[in-house]
Amino acid sequence: MRKNPHRQDNGEFRELFQSYQQLKEGKHHSFIYEDGFEQIIDYLIDHEKVNEALEAAEIATSHFPYSSTLMLMRADALLSLRRYKECLYILDKAMMLDNHDLSLYIIKTDALLALDRQEEASELLESALELFDGEEKIELLFELGDVYDDYENFDKLFDCLKLILELDPNNEEALYKICFWTDHTGRNEEGIRLHQKILDDNPYNELAWFNLGAAYQGLKLYEKSIDAYQFAVAINEKFDYAYRNMGDAYIRLRKYKDAIESLEKVIMLAPPEAVIYEAIGHCYDKMDNYAQARLNYKKASRINPEDSQLYFKIAGTYMNEGVWHNAIKSLQQALKFHLMQPEYNLALGRCYQELEAYDEAITYFGNVVRIRPRNAKGWIELLECLHLAGYQSEGLEYVNAALEHTDNKPIFFYFRALFQFASGHSKQALEDLEHALILYPKGIKTFIDLVPSILQHQPVVDLIAKYKGSGKRKKP
Repeated sequence: MRKNPHRQDNGEFRELFQSYQQLKEGKHHSFIYEDGFEQIIDYLIDHEKVNEALEAAEIATSHFPYSSTLMLMRADALLSLRRYKECLYILDKAMMLDNHDLSLYIIKTDALLALDRQEEASELLESALELFDGEEKIELLFELGDVYDDYENFDKLFDCLKLILELDPNNEEALYKICFWTDHTGRNEEGIRLHQKILDDNPYNELAWFNLGAAYQGLKLYEKSIDAYQFAVAINEKFDYAYRNMGDAYIRLRKYKDAIESLEKVIMLAPPEAVIYEAIGHCYDKMDNYAQARLNYKKASRINPEDSQLYFKIAGTYMNEGVWHNAIKSLQQALKFHLMQPEYNLALGRCYQELEAYDEAITYFGNVVRIRPRNAKGWIELLECLHLAGYQSEGLEYVNAALEHTDNKPIFFYFRALFQFASGHSKQALEDLEHALILYPKGIKTFIDLVPSILQHQPVVDLIAKYKGSGKRKKP
């Protein structure tokens, strides 16, 4: 559609519009040509007077019934007013006059989609592709891609973008979009071939290098992805997304120093993001540089102060350094956002246990088993803490609960034996220990680690010797 031709001469347009008003009122007026009606309709649309624009279009088509352009303008106004069926009726008439106007297919597609007739919309555009070439064909392919997106046929959407790039290998919009859809559809191998072909003829196309790297990354070929990203940043040294993805690839390869270098480039080139500082913190964490890890986690938390995971990670750095009180402060901050998050409660329990504040530790371990009663990990932590605290009778009570909730997981028979021995019930303890050794021989290590002095009891030593090696697979 033409836009605002009336602005070329305001005086002439005022005269034209006055003639139109006289025509509406049935008064004497000068003749209005077809392009004059087009200017009037455009003017009314620009001033958001859609009902008046439709009225003008109806008057115009009554004077010029064979004008496909005026019919399209009328259909466009009907579309804006959500009168979709009337819009389609006018478009069908317009198509009989001229089926080579791109706007016809765009407007009709919008109307069909509004009526939830996606399949008809896609069929319309597919048939129209044969009628157009060059930029118009590319525009239709983008439109068709949007239709496929609308009803989630993502493979066909990928095909549309691929066709666009075959017509125009440097089309930035298509290059940006196909990167996402290559990953989403899992068509990474096809994406690699497509972008290699583009780069054969356009070796300085930074987006094609980036997309090639992303496709390699989707196949976990991280070394190749890094090579592609390095070409991208060689062409455009300010390509922050290439540095971002390169950093992720280095992390996957556990090359944390290189990852930090790439991610720090992102910080230099783009507005600060919590996820980048968090990734740098992760790298320092893996390198056992807990002070630097903590510094970057804190930077991330200042940007995103409601992300509880960041406080949990800060606590982890303190725990690795054995600074338990500081770890507790960070974990309490995390709990403000997610009070009953099992991971946070488990970590708090461990901190208090290290400080020998057993009652507090038991409280937090207790939270874990209440939240996830079928998970053995929380029960094991709670039972170990009860043993260290000397709460043997309570331990017996909780170990029975653990067995009930975990379908008699064998490890808990070792714990029951432990508490039975501590409570002076040697006979029952030996029965539980033997049962545990039959079911899960490897669990004996946990049992001995908790109470090494148990090896001073000959019946226990004899029992262990009896089942020694029973957990090993027999050679054929």
